[in-house]
Amino acid sequence: MDNIERFSILRVTEEGKKDTEDIITKEFPLTIILNNQELVTLLCSPTNLKYLAVGFLFSEGLVKGKDEIKKIIVDDRRGVVRVETEGDKRFTNELVAKWLITSGCGKGASFYRMADAQGQAKIQSQIGIS
Repeated sequence: MDNIERFSILRVTEEGKKDTEDIITKEFPLTIILNNQELVTLLCSPTNLKYLAVGFLFSEGLVKGKDEIKKIIVDDRRGVVRVETEGDKRFTNELVAKWLITSGCGKGASFYRMADAQGQAKIQSQIGIS
């Protein structure tokens, strides 16, 4: 999957307006499932999903190293990475509440649970500002 898309835009500067093409980075929702338990949905670029999932699990302290991981299945069509580990690591809903982590560069909306994000209005506009 390609990381970028090309769009026709109208660029406005002090010199005037100009029709041109610009490159936009794609954003992709990736759900990480650890031992058949949905853990988190990350908004990320759509490449290197296996490494992102393993890095997330390691940085959150959910796996200690690569020897702990038995199997990794990446389904980039559905946006899911399934990770199986040695032993049965299970988490309570209080500990892991299906996080959604956005890529808003510190300015995006963040929800603690996917359920919190449901019902949010989708913007239906063709206007883009950069």
